[in-house]
Amino acid sequence: MEGTDLVTSHGLDPGRLPGHVALIMDGNGRWANRQGLSRNAGHEAGEAALFDTVEGALELGISDLTVYAFSTENWRRPPSEVRFLLGFNESLLLRRADELDDRRVRVRFIGRRSRPVPKRLVRLIEDTEAKTARHRRLTLRIAFNYGGRAELADAAAAAAADVAAGRLAAIDEAALARRLYDPQMPDVDLLVRTSGEQRISNYLLWQAAYAELIFVDTLWPDFDRHVLAETVAAYQGRDRRFGGAVDTPAAGTPGAGPGQAPPPGPAPPPGPDGDQASPHRPPEVDG
Repeated sequence: MEGTDLVTSHGLDPGRLPGHVALIMDGNGRWANRQGLSRNAGHEAGEAALFDTVEGALELGISDLTVYAFSTENWRRPPSEVRFLLGFNESLLLRRADELDDRRVRVRFIGRRSRPVPKRLVRLIEDTEAKTARHRRLTLRIAFNYGGRAELADAAAAAAADVAAGRLAAIDEAALARRLYDPQMPDVDLLVRTSGEQRISNYLLWQAAYAELIFVDTLWPDFDRHVLAETVAAYQGRDRRFGGAVDTPAAGTPGAGPGQAPPPGPAPPPGPDGDQASPHRPPEVDG
């Protein structure tokens, strides 16, 4: 059974694993600074972290893993760093595509593929997608030249064009979902950001609407399959309600035995999902 070692060693419930994990791989530059190295050396060190995390996802039996490799805002970085990142991603595909194919990992890219992305990199992206298209053990999505707002704007523009052409009667959530960069992508269950920053930075705004967010202090080059498993353990401690409400009596509440509701009292204010925020809900773990 896949995942036995990580599941056992981290006390995970194999029946409650997240299906789709999304990662914001942050902290390469800070890691390099602490080592007295260049920022580019931090990006290079992040490759080992990525592939150990892929192995962890395979071991756990996670079906979808999405990583934020290069955002639409990253073009604002120094030209030398942008050139390095473009060349590094090209080199990574040349060196690692066969390995991912051997591991039965399907690779898909999300993001804009138009200029300024070099045409040779677009060809490599398309070749890697075609090479691995038959696999379903794990789908690794790489968000490259990606921005959540750009994705929604592109989907809305495509829907509007279809309305104008008479191919679409009305624009609703389903119509937009079909026009996202990868309509087959399932919603994100767990979104993890490394390096201690606590924001989602324009990442998967549609797909992560109900994701559990976990922020860890680990810098990306130090991330590995065991840190992944720790975030899954924190995820399994969350109470996912998707806007619904579940009354859970606190231990020691008078008259609240097993399966009994606590005595009625004033309703707490609505929580951020529109449900009633229980004063007995345990604090959430942010890593």
